[in-house]
Amino acid sequence: MNLLNGQIEVRSFLTVTLGILVLFLGKALNKRFAILREFTIPEPVSGGLLVASVIALLHLAFGLEISFGMRARDLLLVYFFTTVGMNASFADLRRGGRSLVVLLALTIVLMLAQNLLGLTLARSGGLPPATGLLMGTVSLIGGHGTTIAWAPKFADDYGVANAMEVGIAAATFGLIIASASGGPIARYLIQRHRLVAPGASPATERGDLTSGPPNGAALASAPAVPAAALSSPGGQPPQASGGGALIDSHDFLGAVLAINICIILGSLLQELLRERGLFLPLFVPCLIVGILLSNLLPKPGPKFQFRWPSRTPALELIAEISLGAFLAMSLMTIQFWTLVDLAGPLLLILIAQFLLALLINLFLVFPLLGGTYDAAVIAAGFSGFTLGSTPTAMANMTAVTQKFGPSPKAFIVLPLVSAFFIDLLNAVLIPFFLHRV
Repeated sequence: MNLLNGQIEVRSFLTVTLGILVLFLGKALNKRFAILREFTIPEPVSGGLLVASVIALLHLAFGLEISFGMRARDLLLVYFFTTVGMNASFADLRRGGRSLVVLLALTIVLMLAQNLLGLTLARSGGLPPATGLLMGTVSLIGGHGTTIAWAPKFADDYGVANAMEVGIAAATFGLIIASASGGPIARYLIQRHRLVAPGASPATERGDLTSGPPNGAALASAPAVPAAALSSPGGQPPQASGGGALIDSHDFLGAVLAINICIILGSLLQELLRERGLFLPLFVPCLIVGILLSNLLPKPGPKFQFRWPSRTPALELIAEISLGAFLAMSLMTIQFWTLVDLAGPLLLILIAQFLLALLINLFLVFPLLGGTYDAAVIAAGFSGFTLGSTPTAMANMTAVTQKFGPSPKAFIVLPLVSAFFIDLLNAVLIPFFLHRV
């Protein structure tokens, strides 16, 4: 950690350590305050936003600026989505085929509506039309990464003053709203329509977020792994490869080895696609490789020491750790003071964008996906990635399934839309609208 002229540089190793502390803080907050559990606010969100608020106060009071090294955080994101791919089966993908198509179509509808609404309100408010587009899919569905990539073009070619600052502020606003709204939306739908998880009893909820895994399996003395819905798409408790202890060193190292193999092959696939003019974030090809290897590799004989992990407790534990730590680090580094750039018409545009996403979620996404428990969980995720990011969507859905029960279908369908198609769609839609402003 370096301190120079009021600027603190936190290196990657310390950032990870702080992220773990923030995650523990979030768990403590959710355990202490019932309202956080009641509205299914993810633990990384509780801790991350509190720490970000403290950092903002230090910035305003003493002018301190803290920059965090994020290389390890980005690797955690790749790890998480690799586990998502490794847990997906072709049978699950076939069963979720209709929902996948419907969700993709509704996502396209929302992306078009976001850009049209932004352009319309910008013109009405006397702003450059491109400002409305910047506050559409660029900063909301696209997030901070897409904003940073496109902001210079908005500033240089389309006359958007402070494009980078405005875009980052809009992306920050969207991430905060996405983190805080997904759980309450799902809770409202589940309670209003008296929905229950497939195979679960309609009598009760599952209690607080620290009560154990969402599939209700009795895990004896093993560590609680609350993301069980993710790694058990069939809705059944995962089994350890040895049939004894739920997770041992062999299982854990085998899962790490398999993930690393997927990441190596995913990196090669990313380079191959880049050479052909198609750039995808690293986690997307890693997710694809994970799906392919888990479904196409032959099963080894009984004498073979290494078995490819899929839906195992070890893989599940790695998924939970990587997602929780990633989101905690992402939210604790939010710079709240950037929101001062969202004055007047800009703030109104973002409020309108939130209301648009909410209406589409409640009146299109939920009913067209069948009005089921799975649809309610997907609605929590839809709120997460249409205003924030895919990891936010996954955290929202995990918090909901911890409280109300597993939804294997949601964890298969939503990541494929939000992780794979979004960047491709945005790469087409942003230039399309820019050429018409």
